[in-house]
Order: sequence, then structure tokens, then C-alpha cells
Amino acid sequence: MGALNNNSMNNLLIWDAESTPPVDDCTTFLWRGFSTNASSNVISIPQLIENNDDALRSRYLAWVYELGELRLHGDCLVDHLQLRPSLSYWWMTLLVEKCNFSKSPQIDDAIRLLAFTDWTTGRSLERITLVSANQPLAECLRGWCEKRGVTFEWQCLPKPSVTMSCIRRAYTTLPAVMQAWAWLLKYLLDRWSLRGVGLNEWRLSSGRVTFFSYSDNCVPEAVQEGYYANRYWTHLPDVLKRESCQTNWLHLYVKDGLLPTARDAATALRAFNKTAQGQQCHVTLDTFISWSVIIKALKDWFRLIKLGASLSVELNQSHGDSLNLWPLFREEWHTSISGMNAISNLLFFCLFESALKNLPKQSQGVFLQENQGWEFGLVYAWKTSGHGQLIGMPHTTVRYWDLRYFFDKRTYSCGGKNTLPLPDIIACNGPVTKKSYLHGGYPVKNLVDVEALRYLHLGESELKSSSVPIKINEPPRLLVLGDYLPNNTSLQMKLLEQAVPLITRQLEIVVKPHPNCPIEPTNYPSLTIQVTMEPVSKLLKNCDVAYTSSATTSAVDAFCAGVPTISVLDPNTLNLSPLRGCSGALFASTPKELATALNAATATASSIRQSENKPAYFTINAKLPNWRKLLLKS
Repeated sequence: MGALNNNSMNNLLIWDAESTPPVDDCTTFLWRGFSTNASSNVISIPQLIENNDDALRSRYLAWVYELGELRLHGDCLVDHLQLRPSLSYWWMTLLVEKCNFSKSPQIDDAIRLLAFTDWTTGRSLERITLVSANQPLAECLRGWCEKRGVTFEWQCLPKPSVTMSCIRRAYTTLPAVMQAWAWLLKYLLDRWSLRGVGLNEWRLSSGRVTFFSYSDNCVPEAVQEGYYANRYWTHLPDVLKRESCQTNWLHLYVKDGLLPTARDAATALRAFNKTAQGQQCHVTLDTFISWSVIIKALKDWFRLIKLGASLSVELNQSHGDSLNLWPLFREEWHTSISGMNAISNLLFFCLFESALKNLPKQSQGVFLQENQGWEFGLVYAWKTSGHGQLIGMPHTTVRYWDLRYFFDKRTYSCGGKNTLPLPDIIACNGPVTKKSYLHGGYPVKNLVDVEALRYLHLGESELKSSSVPIKINEPPRLLVLGDYLPNNTSLQMKLLEQAVPLITRQLEIVVKPHPNCPIEPTNYPSLTIQVTMEPVSKLLKNCDVAYTSSATTSAVDAFCAGVPTISVLDPNTLNLSPLRGCSGALFASTPKELATALNAATATASSIRQSENKPAYFTINAKLPNWRKLLLKS
């Protein structure tokens, strides 16, 4: 980053804005940007994070762990929030869930602060100026500067406008408790038609293996014919049917184009149960809605609100560190304890308790593991209901900076009366997932290898056994794979717009949007693009280079198929690409970097594409020998 003189080091400018910072003698920190000039006094916080990734991730996980162990009125915070014997609500809060890419974006600022304060260690500072619209960030830095005797100035920018409906805007202005009441009322009105659907079959089920899944991602043709087939599980239900293994399925209803209303879902479930003829039993979590469950959830919530009020004052104080991160998480604490997150977690937990008490004893259970707050309630309810082995299955990639999957290593070994509820086994879908868990300190004895159900198509691809000739006299074909988040897709497309004039060869650009995030060619008039909704597996057979957003898992499809893959580095977030750390993966944060990567990829593309040369990412075997061993061993 170049040599810095003492005067420039004493005065720091932290630039948290979209515009370009002014050029002056002070050291400038790009809070959400990459520096392209290595000899200047401009320092990129995202780059600092990448250079110190393990230490910073460990420090943040340690902060969360130590917050839970903070002693208040004689007991630690975890024990204060005991909801049931041996179960603390602490594990269901947003602070523990750590969903930094959608629910808790302020986690990125916390890690940036850790990186910044690490950089200042041993340096003499006189003044820090923050240019930002972020009030909690300013509060954190002001407190840190006061403890260090450093002058602090905040140049407050206007908050960026957010487009939302009038109803949504009115909802966000309500106090957390009122938001919770509004959510509960709407949820019950939306889901009441699912109440009792499949309940008799559930109570009388002969199945001894239960799956917990989402209702979306069903195969449309199967639903139309009245039987269950889902892309989360692909071949596994059919394999179990052929082995005469009866199963139970509890779905969390998610609205989608196939089942847009709860009534549609209820109709589909009844058809599944009828067609299955006892081989499968299907219910939703909302099947178990009752007035007694609602009252139980409300009682838990009222108690939690009372507890939260008594703890909030002490949590607002510093936690013994010169850097107090609490201002970033104060609002999230209130949402977790008294707001919509609290009532939804508690309702789901009480519904799981009802569902699992009404189910005959099970030998095994399998759930899609994302480490959302309610999942820990599921684990507890399963075990206290006396069922057998519980298996958590990460159904997609486990990304380095997706903090939901990682905990401070002390979490796995600490004693106490309210320890983290964990499944008995984690079913790892490939070497990369297993390595991620081991690197995070997860006990190796609780990890088993299984096939990657959602990615079995990678083993069926013609690219595994055939060559794909590069068309010598035709322009290279670039496949653009969009994201499900509009902001990520917009950044991706704008970067491509700016890079195309710098590319030495003409490209044929084919765009595959995410189903929930359309891409309109008219929004990008300087690009000549063809938009298609064909399957990614088919499109990969006829492309020369793939270009993906910063977080989409479709990057793995391209990478495993042997296609040169370039992913966006988004300076506004941590690097959430599933290809982070994979040898041969390419990243670009500026138009120039993207153009350079595209020029190199198209110029050196081999006339033969061999996906076998790629290191194994997933375990792929359509016969599912590992799943058979795990579920049919008895």
C-alpha cells in the first residue's frame, strides 16, 4: 500500500460514501471500496479484511460468544434468557444467527471496525474524520476515539433513500412490539387454511424417518400430477420409496409461483398424501396452528419482553473492550427480544413442540441446515420429544464469510446448563463443506460424508465426458448468471457495462437472470444481450466464460463444469462468493479488472474443456451410497 509519512498517518479520513474521496495529504480509508493505486495513501478496508480474514472472523465470533457469557446480575446473558429447561432463547437471536448478507448487514461494519482498529495498533493518531450516513458506526468510532484520546469528527451524509410501498414504510415506523403484533396477525390470516392439513396422517404415520424442508423448489410437473418431487432432495425420496422406507415430511410453507397461496399449498399436500398411499406423510408447520399454541407463544414472548427490558440498560454499556460494537447491534437486540423476529421464532418453536409431540417416535430426522434461529428450537423440540438421531444437512455451499455456519470454538466445548442445541450429525455434501466445518472448529466426530443432492446434475452433465470446441471464427460466448438480490445484480451488470469498451474481442453476451430478479435489456442500453431462462446446466454447455454476481451459488455450477468463471467482488459486503479460496477462480472489483479477466479467459480458453481437472467441490454419485448407508443402515 506504499510508504506513509508520519503527518499523513496522524490524521485519518474514513470514507464511507459512494463518491470518490478528495485527494489530500491525510491517509484515507475506503470503508466500502478497493484501492487501485498501490503507491498512494489510500487504504482499502475490504482488502485489509481479505488479508487478515482468519483473525478477523475469529475475533468477531469471539465477541458474540463473550457477549453471551457476559455476567449480568450474577448470571450470564445466555442463562438469563432461559426459555425451557436447558434451552436459552439466546441461540435464536439475530446476534447469534449472524446472517450478515441479508438480516444483519451491520456485521460487515463490525468486522471493518475490527480491521481498522487492528491497523491503528502501535500508531500515533491525532484526528479521525468519518464521512458517512451511518449513525451507529459514528457512535462506535466516537467512543473508541474518546478512549484513545483522539479527536473525532463526523461529517454526516444524508441517508440514502429506499424505495418501499406506503404500507411497508408505515410498518417500519412502528415500535418493535407493534411490528410483532402486525406480523403475527398477518401470518395467522395467511396460514389459517393450512391448519390441520395432514394432521391425522401425521399422528398415525408408520414412517420412522422425518424430513424438515421448505415447500418451494418443487418440480412443477410432479405437483400437477399430485406427487412430491423437490429439487432440494432430488433422487433421495425415490430411493427411499424403492427401499420401502416410509417417511414423514414437515414443510415450512414459502410462497412461490407454483404455490402462491396457503390454499394452493393445502391442496398440494392433500394430493401428496393421497398419491403416496402411506409411503409418505406430508404436513406443514402451520398444520399445528391452534389457539393453545398461539397463547403459549404469546406467554413466552411477554416473558421475553420483560427480561429484555431489564437487561437492555447494562447491555448498552461498554463490554470491557476499548472498541464497543454494541451501538451497531442495539436495534437488532430489540427486534430479537420484542419485535417480529422474537414472535416468529417463538411461534415456530411452539409449533415444532406441538408437531413433534404428535408424531410417533422417530429413529431419524433430517433438516435443511442454515442455522436460522428457529432451527435451534427444532433441535431442542426433537430431542425433548424423545426422537432418535437428528441430522443437519447444509443443502448448498458453506461460504467462508457466511457467518451463520460458524461459532467461536469454545461454543462446542463449553459446559453450562443452556448449551447450543446442535444436531447429532452434520451431513457434509462434499470436501469443501467438510473442510469449512473443520476449519471452523466443528467436532470431526459429528461430520459425515453424503452426496450433494442439489448438485447431482453436475455428474450428469455432458461436460463431464465430452469436449466443448471453442468457435474459432465466432465471438466468445459470455454467460452472465444473475443474483436473487437486485442490488447484487445491478452492480454486476453495471460493472460489465463499464468493462465492455475495454475488452479487446467482441463478445456474445447471454444473460440468465435469477427467477426472482428479472434483468431488462432496456436498463443496459450500451450492452447487446440475449436474455434466456433456459436451465444453467444447458447454457454451460455452450459458453466459453461465465460471469457471476458476488454471492450466487450458480458460480459453483460453472466452476465444476470446467468453465472459466469470473465473479464480482462487491466492496459493500464481505466476499460471499462460494468460490472464494478455490484455485482457478477469478474475481473482479473494477471495470479494468473485469476486462483484464475477460481478455485473459477468452484468449487462453482451451479448445478442450475438462471438468475432471477441477478439484472436487461436491460429492456426486446418483446412486447415493452414502445416503443409503446413513438412512437405511437399520
